[in-house]
Amino acid sequence: MTPEQKEEIYKLRLQGLGYKAIAREMQLTVDAIKGYCKRHHLNGPTEVVHLNAEVIQENNALCLQCKNPMRQKQQGRKKRFCSDACRYSWWNENQDKRSKKPAAIYQYTCQNCGRKFSAYGNKQRKYCSHNCFVKFKFWSEEDGI
Repeated sequence: MTPEQKEEIYKLRLQGLGYKAIAREMQLTVDAIKGYCKRHHLNGPTEVVHLNAEVIQENNALCLQCKNPMRQKQQGRKKRFCSDACRYSWWNENQDKRSKKPAAIYQYTCQNCGRKFSAYGNKQRKYCSHNCFVKFKFWSEEDGI
């Protein structure tokens, strides 16, 4: 793709044209147009592209757990935590904020040890723990079971 074509795609996209219309006009594939637009933050609804293309600003937010500033992406869901470690520790400390529905709690009997256990939101559990899964899957043949 030539620099002139890239500039033309940029202008057409800011005017509100969609990928197919630009591809038809430029005689390029739709995938080439989509790829270029995605790499240059011109993807998404055309009205959003028009607003965000001139001024791309960073939205800084604070992590709920450690209160450190973190960078937000332009599109998609807003981040609440800076890392998985912060997310895990915050949810462990704030169990009361989870909305567990009683209908999503399933009762099972472990296929390895026979212990009764419950699982939230998983209809297909067979084992009470990873340890029981490993013992059932790999150790049962060696033990002669």
